[in-house]
Amino acid sequence: MLRKRNIIKVVKELDAFTKIPEDYRKQSAVGGTFSLASFCIIVYLIYAETSYFLDSRLQFKFEPDVEYDSQLQMNIDITVATPCDRIGADILDSTNQNLMTSENFHLEDTWWDLTPDQRAHFEALKHMNYYFREEYHALHELLWKSNQLTFSNEMPKRDYIPSYPSNACRIYGSLDVNKVAGNFHVTSGKSVILPRGHFHFTSFHSSTAYNFTHRINRFSFGKPSPGIIHPLEGDEKITTDNMMLFQYFIEVVSTDINMLMHKSKTYQYSVKDHQRPINHAKGSHGIPGIFFKYDTSALKIKVSQERDSIGQFLVKLCATVGCIFVTNGILNSIVQNFWCLFCYKFLQNSNGKSDEKVTVDSKGKVIGNPINLINVMAPPSIDDVDLLSKP
Repeated sequence: MLRKRNIIKVVKELDAFTKIPEDYRKQSAVGGTFSLASFCIIVYLIYAETSYFLDSRLQFKFEPDVEYDSQLQMNIDITVATPCDRIGADILDSTNQNLMTSENFHLEDTWWDLTPDQRAHFEALKHMNYYFREEYHALHELLWKSNQLTFSNEMPKRDYIPSYPSNACRIYGSLDVNKVAGNFHVTSGKSVILPRGHFHFTSFHSSTAYNFTHRINRFSFGKPSPGIIHPLEGDEKITTDNMMLFQYFIEVVSTDINMLMHKSKTYQYSVKDHQRPINHAKGSHGIPGIFFKYDTSALKIKVSQERDSIGQFLVKLCATVGCIFVTNGILNSIVQNFWCLFCYKFLQNSNGKSDEKVTVDSKGKVIGNPINLINVMAPPSIDDVDLLSKP
């Protein structure tokens, strides 16, 4: 039992957080005001730190793209204002491979004029895509964290069939292409594949038999992903010149997405477009048609979603609360000391010299101002006076 008491005594002596007895504590209005202010500030900072912890942050990094031997998926849905029997579509890359196959790409006769539902869908796609391109820097974090695709690319089905023959061709499908420079083009005449390339057979069509007015409902690389904007979707080019050349220069960038809830790999691209009429007499040579010339970037973008750990959150929370508590304690002490100094120095001098001290020397003389005995109040009774007499 004695040994246990000694251990407790030793532990008490090691206490660095000494306790102040209740008799030495004094409460004041200034201290209460600082306590209330400290409580409000601490509650607000706890809420702010918790919101910051729950809200993740996006990190964008550039890294070399070492997956040069992989393939990327190309998704196309284009409508050209020319019947399918008068035009041809091909995909050629720098390896001289023709990647256009009937299994992956389809040419379907359709009508250029859209139904009201289809036109409303396409206009919504065009305006929304334009808005996202213009305001992307202000909305990109919201788009990445939303886990929602920017817009559905599925065109509504036509609810009625026009009475006149089809006057347009829809080219759509998805296929894997090599990660090298290439071009997807739509021009007049059906293509004929040769050992060293291909050509388009246009002998049976005049220059007025085709028109390359086109509408792009879908043009993307890789799988759909939140935060990715495809600039060409919703684009519509209308021309009355049959000899018009449309060119799109596209740079494709590989993008790795590492979010807290999912991981994916996709592609995004930037594009520049150019159009000019073909007129050999004026020196503007070329082939009328629609050409998408693409190339892949040597760098890739890595998008990651990061958040502080639980330990970091608790450390920041404790440091914030402790800092506010100590700072308010210091300010409270400073204000209390200044208040006491003001009360005991300035207010006391303003009330007069009623509490002056009287000093008597050894000879019985009063040093300082004499006491006016007339104004001295006598005690109410003799019993209240203590008389001291020498024996």
